[in-house]
Amino acid sequence: MKRILLALAFILAATPAFAQTAWGPGADDDAFNAMLRASFRERPAAPLTRLDQDPVQQFCSDPVLSQSRAGAATADRLERENLAAVKFPADGQFLGDWRRGETIAQSGRGLTWTDPPNQASGGNCYNCHQISGTEISFGTLGPSLLGYGKLRGNTPETQRQTWAKIWNAKSNNACSNMPRAGHMGILTEAQIKDIIALLLDPDSPVNK
Repeated sequence: MKRILLALAFILAATPAFAQTAWGPGADDDAFNAMLRASFRERPAAPLTRLDQDPVQQFCSDPVLSQSRAGAATADRLERENLAAVKFPADGQFLGDWRRGETIAQSGRGLTWTDPPNQASGGNCYNCHQISGTEISFGTLGPSLLGYGKLRGNTPETQRQTWAKIWNAKSNNACSNMPRAGHMGILTEAQIKDIIALLLDPDSPVNK
């Protein structure tokens, strides 16, 4: 068995085709991107444009640069640019219905290749956050949001800051893992209003 494994290792190491697929620093980016795109099919709810990185994604995909002192100025610039691009509610109203917000936060549906393009997406908030104290199933990648409104107050400034965070999380943390719900078209303006109500309304289970 040892001889077979050694022979197999020698063959793989000596095969040019195998060596070309060993992607890493210095790899052929064009060949890699071609291979990546060949692995996906265009779907109405999942277009191939999702493989194209914008400047903030390019920056955060370079861990050496993004975590360095030299990258701090770039991160600050990207945050300011993303904050300036946040679209605040046209009617000036930030709060919707927290009950609808809870339903949106619970839902993880949408934007997969099998989803119809006209189907409303969910926020998938519970995948990363604790939100309602009565829900026992939640993720811990993000901080707990229990008492969000109680701790911060339901002020106009809090509403505006919360909107900016949900619309585009890169607006205050360039390399945040949080999806850019509004910026990327995941959630509608009305859905974001409902989620903000879930976080800030004193009658919401978040603040009980």
